Amino acid sequence: MATKKEKKTRIAAVGDIHVRETDSGKWKDYFAKVSEEADVLVLCGDLTDTGRTAEAEVLVEELKSCNIPVVAVLGNHDYERDNQKTIRKMLIKQNVHMLDGDSVVIGDVGFAGVKGFGGGFDNAMLGMFGEPMIKQFVQEAVDEALKLDGALSRIDSDNVEVKKIAVLHYAPIKATVVGEPEQIFPYLGSSRLAEPINRREVIAAFHGHAHIGTLKGETSKGVKVFNVSKPILVKEGYDPPFFIFEV
Repeated sequence: MATKKEKKTRIAAVGDIHVRETDSGKWKDYFAKVSEEADVLVLCGDLTDTGRTAEAEVLVEELKSCNIPVVAVLGNHDYERDNQKTIRKMLIKQNVHMLDGDSVVIGDVGFAGVKGFGGGFDNAMLGMFGEPMIKQFVQEAVDEALKLDGALSRIDSDNVEVKKIAVLHYAPIKATVVGEPEQIFPYLGSSRLAEPINRREVIAAFHGHAHIGTLKGETSKGVKVFNVSKPILVKEGYDPPFFIFEV
């Protein structure tokens, strides 16, 4: 007798959409198409172009055409004008699952998310030594990794056999930022983010931020990592530009 085929969850992921005040009407068809192709939409930061609340207002209106759950993290552009708390509240009001050291379970998939931070990768990762300003920079990366670990641990403690997905803005590995100038690698992500991803048995991680990086990579433990920055998806021929991952 044939066994019943397990239903897959289709995740559509994209980062760096950089919505502007002049974008009214630009994204409605895009989000409607995502809703047809996927079960969950993941937005990997830089949701607004310059962190203006007026840009977030446009995004909130455009998202009304999306009728599937939306999971998101903020990016560095969303912090530009120190409006990140307001932007977060606006999107939560639109029923977006905003993650910042938080997690949400949709079906049998658990999403844990943080913005992340820089600091570099592997042997070139910045250490906590020297001037207070350097230590503060490194501490931010450490804190973001700890927040991610906490979010993943709560999925583990609250659920049985849930498949875990990490949602980030900054990269957790070097492979998916390759293509960018090497001089700016320390500002594109940190290997500190990879540690909880490896240890917590994450299925896949999505990030953006590196607009001319590389679409696919994996951690040292073989966890799939995808840089779904919109410019990369456009370059790779995705039309409309969103990446589908089944889990």
